[in-house]
Amino acid sequence: MRRRHRKFSGSPELDITPFMNLMIVLVPVLLLGMVFSQVRMIELNFPGTESGEAPSPEQLTLVVTLIPEGIEVADSSRGVIQALPVAGGEQDFDGLRQVLRQVKRSFPEKTDIVLEVGPDIDYQTLVTAMDTVRSYPAVVAASVVEGELFPDVALMDAPEDRKLAVREGLDRGKGA
Repeated sequence: MRRRHRKFSGSPELDITPFMNLMIVLVPVLLLGMVFSQVRMIELNFPGTESGEAPSPEQLTLVVTLIPEGIEVADSSRGVIQALPVAGGEQDFDGLRQVLRQVKRSFPEKTDIVLEVGPDIDYQTLVTAMDTVRSYPAVVAASVVEGELFPDVALMDAPEDRKLAVREGLDRGKGA
């Protein structure tokens, strides 16, 4: 019997070209994907007070109601400040911004607001309203910056049968 002995041949050469091609394509794709997958988060609060804490009677509790008929700005204890009906099929966010700037001038230390949203309000309108109550564009030293209005936004559901306040003077854009 004859034994066959194999000749020891060295290890075969690894071909890493396909792997390198994959990395050349994969790394830039992943880096570009990181830029497009950024998520913007909006911090929300729930209306109410801390346990054992009661609101003072002089304290302003600002409520902005967003319903399909328009926007209403009110103090929950004193009543309607201004009602802004829908004009041309769009909500009056510029008018809302002006009203909130006037309120901010009267109460500069106030940072919280309750946004009461009707059930028929679409997502984009809600986000626009939230951006509007948080800040306004201001020009400082020839550059546009964001001025602070009410950054602490709390969301609340408006009743389904909620109507826009209709009182004398409110339809013409005058406050209460």
